[in-house]
Amino acid sequence: MINRIILLGASNLTLSLRLAIQIVQQRLGSPSEVLVALGHGRAYGICSSIMQRRLPGILDSGLWTRLAASESLPSYALLTDIGNDILYELLPGQILGSVERCIDQLQQQSAQIVITNLPLALIESLTERRYLFFRNIFYPFCRLPRDITVQRARELHAGLIALALRKGITLYEQDPHWFGPDGIHVDYWKRQAFYQDVARCFHAPEPEVAKTNPTSLIWQQRPTFAFKTLFGYDLYCPQPSGLLINGSSVCKY
Repeated sequence: MINRIILLGASNLTLSLRLAIQIVQQRLGSPSEVLVALGHGRAYGICSSIMQRRLPGILDSGLWTRLAASESLPSYALLTDIGNDILYELLPGQILGSVERCIDQLQQQSAQIVITNLPLALIESLTERRYLFFRNIFYPFCRLPRDITVQRARELHAGLIALALRKGITLYEQDPHWFGPDGIHVDYWKRQAFYQDVARCFHAPEPEVAKTNPTSLIWQQRPTFAFKTLFGYDLYCPQPSGLLINGSSVCKY
């Protein structure tokens, strides 16, 4: 492996995992050790449940134990989908604390870090009717009214700007045009261009190091969660559990 790619996020990253890995590798080189913590509805600082599947918060996942025990490699980390915790009714300060602890552990490994900010203009533009419609679909347990959700999004957006400045990391501001009508998910037809734009935030290594196969990546083996609870049963899977055709291994937490 020539590098390590660390991807943290929720549904957007889950829907585009293979594409995101491919685009980042086109920028940074391959094969890679890929560590991911993601999942639909995933939160950074609290357990999340979608139907009968339950996952720990990203901060409490096994990714960090794996990272601390891993060999030294050039490491690149993308933190995205940070706003989910708001709909789990965590306060902005709590969310920022979880994200900062993730950043601290990544910086201990000298990782180059990019975080995406909330698409604030898009969130602010949601009407009461659209907000309630999508909240009830994606977060049926949430009872936060629109005005409180928007206010917390503003506070989190500003807090991430301050956190990025204080930690000396790159903050990517997400333009509303990337997103679909729900204001949460990147439009299907724009995913490739979106991740290409995000990947440009990473400082690429020397050209001869960054060479990678331009063809589409294919799963030789799809990754499985290291730990999840399904219908009340705890399920475990040894890692790495995924393998891409270019020899990259994928650990999924």
